[in-house]
Amino acid sequence: MKIHLENTCFEKVAFKREDYPAKDLPEVCICGRSNVGKSSFINATFKNNIAKVGSTPGKTRSIVFFNVDNIFRIVDLPGYGYAKVSKEEKIKWRKMIEDYLNNRQQLKLGILIIDIRVGPTEDDMLMFSFLESKEIPIMIVANKCDKLSNNKLAVQRKVISEKLGISPEYIFFVSSKNKLGIKDVQKSLIDFFINEILGEK
Repeated sequence: MKIHLENTCFEKVAFKREDYPAKDLPEVCICGRSNVGKSSFINATFKNNIAKVGSTPGKTRSIVFFNVDNIFRIVDLPGYGYAKVSKEEKIKWRKMIEDYLNNRQQLKLGILIIDIRVGPTEDDMLMFSFLESKEIPIMIVANKCDKLSNNKLAVQRKVISEKLGISPEYIFFVSSKNKLGIKDVQKSLIDFFINEILGEK
């Protein structure tokens, strides 16, 4: 079986459970704080310009579904941790995220994107723990590696590894800007879903 990640297309925007697409494909959710570069990561990993990149953090205020080669979906969840929105808006986003994570049986993998310059925030740690509690496999992606020197990259590798309690070899260090590490992410995703699909048959 071959999976062509470039055969990715926008499918649907959802604000509530009733808006979700049909339950016919496995899904991978992409989560992370606002301004971590989720849309840029999607464009670098799947298809350029498929996800809208906003100049203002907190731009994604809905759940966006993309179809990948009619084999699986990627699900872009709203970014969390953005301070310049109302308390009511934050509650709304949180409910939207939790509702998806708690009720979508098609969810097979979570990709948690972390800004390597900042390391895991409190919100990132909560998301990591939540996915773990749901027994959902997690792929950790440390984005924006082009922003740091090699010495600082080494320091942050250790920080992220220690905070999450996982070996650095299980963390993908990438740059959506220059596509550093993106091929490794693509290979891991393809391998995961081929094994997942074959495992279900």
